[in-house]
This record gives sequence, C-alpha cells and structure tokens, in this order.
Amino acid sequence: MPMTVMVTNNASGRMRGFLASCMCELAPGVYSAPRMSAAVRERVWGVVERWQPGIEGCSVVMTWPDASLPGGQDVRCLGVPRTELRDHHGVFLSRRAVTRAPGEP
Repeated sequence: MPMTVMVTNNASGRMRGFLASCMCELAPGVYSAPRMSAAVRERVWGVVERWQPGIEGCSVVMTWPDASLPGGQDVRCLGVPRTELRDHHGVFLSRRAVTRAPGEP
C-alpha cells in the first residue's frame, strides 16, 4: 500500500474534516496517508470529486506512487489544469495545457 498525498486550496470545513478523518493533516490543506490502499484512495477521491464543484475557488491535487508511469507516480487534479507526468529523454516533467488570459488571442 503506497503513500498518498493530497493538497487542497480553499477547501470547505466539511472537506477538510473528511480528509482529516482518513489522512494525517501535515500542514493546512496538506494531507498524507502512508499506507492507503487503492480501493480506499478511490473512495476518498470519489467523495472529494463530488464535493469540490460546489466550493468556490477550491482545488485539489492528489498523488501516489505508480511504478508503471513516468516518474513512478500518478497525479489527479480538480479545479486546476490537468497535470500529466512525462518522460522526456530520461527527465520527468509535469505537463499542463496552455491557458490564455482573457482578451488574449
């Protein structure tokens, strides 16, 4: 069972309380679980995924080890641009879609 880390921004008290009930809050909005199974991780993510759209300005990033992926980890994001980990000639990079500011072509 791998280490799971979740970072929140502008989360509601309800979401923070829920995450603190199943993970250790290391710093405000930063949670970890050293031995969270994939099944539990999916259930926790499902709750966060349902609650996040109703919270103004809330974003959540979750990461955990996955040896089959570049860099040996996977990432999920809500409320922020989707992040992918890529292997570029042996260097592991995070990739996000380009977003344009309002009014830019």
